[in-house]
Amino acid sequence: MAAAPLTLPAYSIPIPPLSLHATDPKTLLLEHCRSQRDVRQVHARLIKTGCAAADPSAIENLLESAALVVPDALDYALAVFRRSPAHLLRSQSYNILVRAFIRSRSPDDALLLFLRMLARSVPPDPHTFSCILKACSRMNSVRHGRMVHARILKCGLGSEEFVRNSLVHMYASCGEVGLARALFDRMPHRGIVTWNAMFAGYFKAGAWGEVVELFRYMSELRVAFDDVTLISVLTACGRLGALDLGERIDEYVERNRLKSNRNLVTSLVDMYAKCGKVGRARELFDEMPYRDVVAWSAMISGYTQSDQCREALALFHEMQIAKVEPNEVTMVSVLSSCAVLGALETGKWVHSYIKRKQLHLTVNLGTALVDFYAKCGCIESATEAFAEMRTRNAWTWTVLIRGLASNGKGKDALLLFSSMLEAKFEPTDVTFVGVLSACSHAGLVKEGREFFNSMSRDFGIEPRIEHYGCLVDILGRAGLLQEAYQFIKNMPIEPNAVVWRTLLASCKIHKNVEIAEECLKQIVRLEPRHSGDYVLLSSTYASAGRWEDAVRVRNLMKEKGIEKIPGCSLIELDGIIFEFFAEDSAHPQSKEIYDEVEEMMAKIKVAGYIPNVADARLDAEDDEKEVSISHHSEKLAIAFGLINSPAGATIRLSKNLRVCTDCHVATKLISKVYGREIVVRDRNRFHHFKDGFCSCNDYW
Repeated sequence: MAAAPLTLPAYSIPIPPLSLHATDPKTLLLEHCRSQRDVRQVHARLIKTGCAAADPSAIENLLESAALVVPDALDYALAVFRRSPAHLLRSQSYNILVRAFIRSRSPDDALLLFLRMLARSVPPDPHTFSCILKACSRMNSVRHGRMVHARILKCGLGSEEFVRNSLVHMYASCGEVGLARALFDRMPHRGIVTWNAMFAGYFKAGAWGEVVELFRYMSELRVAFDDVTLISVLTACGRLGALDLGERIDEYVERNRLKSNRNLVTSLVDMYAKCGKVGRARELFDEMPYRDVVAWSAMISGYTQSDQCREALALFHEMQIAKVEPNEVTMVSVLSSCAVLGALETGKWVHSYIKRKQLHLTVNLGTALVDFYAKCGCIESATEAFAEMRTRNAWTWTVLIRGLASNGKGKDALLLFSSMLEAKFEPTDVTFVGVLSACSHAGLVKEGREFFNSMSRDFGIEPRIEHYGCLVDILGRAGLLQEAYQFIKNMPIEPNAVVWRTLLASCKIHKNVEIAEECLKQIVRLEPRHSGDYVLLSSTYASAGRWEDAVRVRNLMKEKGIEKIPGCSLIELDGIIFEFFAEDSAHPQSKEIYDEVEEMMAKIKVAGYIPNVADARLDAEDDEKEVSISHHSEKLAIAFGLINSPAGATIRLSKNLRVCTDCHVATKLISKVYGREIVVRDRNRFHHFKDGFCSCNDYW
């Protein structure tokens, strides 16, 4: 059946007479076509003068205007194409529509049109192949790319320079960097576009070492590079920690006055931050006259990755004042910093922002949200965020398993692990660290042994030192110290200081001085200047009533110049993080805080509190020991929270060391006497204190 004729309405806008010889149709079209109405009017003129039925170039010019120049006229261009006689459709007509499909993000349609072109025996030219290879890149289809490559060779166009460039780009974009490099190395002439295509391929594959090596090779050949090249190389320098090369590029940027290139300076900020030179990154950031969301995100991410989480949140607040909308990278970094600091209110703001803007909860953002809530002790919110995610990966499951384990829900963590396996997600070695930690915190010795054995037996995962450490912790916490000691002695890999330290901590709990002494002997051989180990042995002596030995160990520390890490507790109120050290007097509210502490201790004594002076400073006199333990950092932080928060509000704090026995007993009673829930995150886990009980069931 013949195609229905196009309906072309008449318009009153005057159009100069059009003829094949008197006027250039392309110039006429490009000068007069600004809307679909103009395209239709010009098309009518072409039909009236006979050009549409006789001149292929007239059709091509009309297609170019409709498909590539006039907005939203692609459908009209396709209608013209379908109704044009086959003998007037040359390769240029197909090329125009292929380009249009690529530009409109329809690469699959471009490929279908190319196949129709071949079926109609229209010979493709180099431009056709260049365009269709770009479509293969957009589709990430190396299979189709190989077929196009074969057709290129069959047509004898494999030596065309820009076709080769397109092949390099296609293979590199599709992850076949080896094939791309082979083509690249055989090219007699390589322009900057070809070099950058190769850089982009390595970049996409995360082959950072190859990016740097290619740049060194480029420099040896004295090939000129551009800002696109430098941005790829700076990113690679940041990932590799190749500070020397990054600094040389910084000097080049300074020398050639390229600081006005925002993307390039942002890459320098990112590179320095990732290489640990956060100060230099901030200098460059502050010098930028205009900073977009990418620049802010790079600097905030740099602070987060350098464990300068307070600075990250402070900069995020500056970003809000500057009214710059955060992106996913910003929010993931901010949530990570909030997780480290326990900054619940700031993290909640990020979550509300995500909801307010109806942002898609990607795997990265959703996992960061789950991790944040879990590390702030809000495990119910973490579970809800997990449930809201449409897409998860193995890391998402692992984060929640670890969160449940550290928040005293070991059995729930193991149930979630079973659900993960049912959902056909393969556990990783990190997943098993979470599973074994769950067994440790819940006192599940039998289950812990079984999971440890199943790693290699059922999942082909060879236990790493962290897994051995977890099993030592499981055995040690359960009081099976001799078994744990023999397990370490029989390990197939050399135990590190962390493994011995884990057993030493269990010795303190169970007051086993003999094995504790052996643990310290092994640790000192591996890490001789770690203060916490001496403190643990000293505390083990103290818990066993051997005060002279406890003092001797502390004196040994002084002789060796080993300083004890001071206890430090952080608490967030109204979005601000406050820091307290033991016997701290630097806070402006110090007098009120110490008055509150005195009243607090008096109240819990009435409720049955008996001070555990074994946790006091060893250099404190006997009559000072009780005062010493009442001034531990978490007690000061709790007192501050009681003063500055509404009655009944939950108090949340985090501590850099393990909660001592006295503070654990005291906090249970404070929660009961004051009717407050108190959530404490120590170095190992969360303690949720409520109504005189702790979520750890006194097993920590």
